[in-house]
Amino acid sequence: MNYAWNWSVLFQAPYLGWLGQGIAMTMMVSIAAWIIALTLGTLIGILHSGASGALRLVTGCYINVFRNVPLLLQMFLWFFVVPELLPKAAGTWLKRDLPHPEVVTAIVALGLFTASRVAVQVAAGIAAVPRGQSMAAYASGLSTLQRYKLVLLPQAFRIVVPPMTSEFLTIFKNSSIALSIGVYELTAQTQQIQSFTYQGFEAFTAATVTYMTIALIVTALMTVIERRIAIAGPLARG
Repeated sequence: MNYAWNWSVLFQAPYLGWLGQGIAMTMMVSIAAWIIALTLGTLIGILHSGASGALRLVTGCYINVFRNVPLLLQMFLWFFVVPELLPKAAGTWLKRDLPHPEVVTAIVALGLFTASRVAVQVAAGIAAVPRGQSMAAYASGLSTLQRYKLVLLPQAFRIVVPPMTSEFLTIFKNSSIALSIGVYELTAQTQQIQSFTYQGFEAFTAATVTYMTIALIVTALMTVIERRIAIAGPLARG
């Protein structure tokens, strides 16, 4: 049986609109989750690199739990289980009164999951800064906050730009898991087009090209950033 190709279906209403809505949702969920991941991951990475054994234990538990539990399971737990564990009023608000609870849940779950991975990168970047830099900051009279803000973090972030690029790319791909809790992002909209038109090859090709385009744009952008902020000298070569 020959497959009846029909690329024009992608440009017909309402399917073109569905694709556009899926792309917009994917971008929104991914970028919002990345803001959470970068902010929380940086804070956890800083605490994990500190001298306090208690803080390292707590942050280590967070990192290990969120890194090793599959994201799909985390989505289900946040969406279906957590509201049932909260007091009735809070659970009802999360399930019914919160606008677009599935979207908010996807953003939070994806952000917390990625934050654990960002934290590892930040902690590794801080550890890669020569110890003499930190000692010199102490000798200069800088406080702990100033030491991280002015000396350690600026160098650490420059070191970890390449792995951060990988995490940024991954968050766009992981956003597709949000379809499991009812978020109509790109993959979900693609499946919907396929179910309505039976033109699965065309629909999934469009999604593939879109994901590849996003990846290429992000890679090009991060390459430019990496070149502009690269640290010259032995540290960069090491």
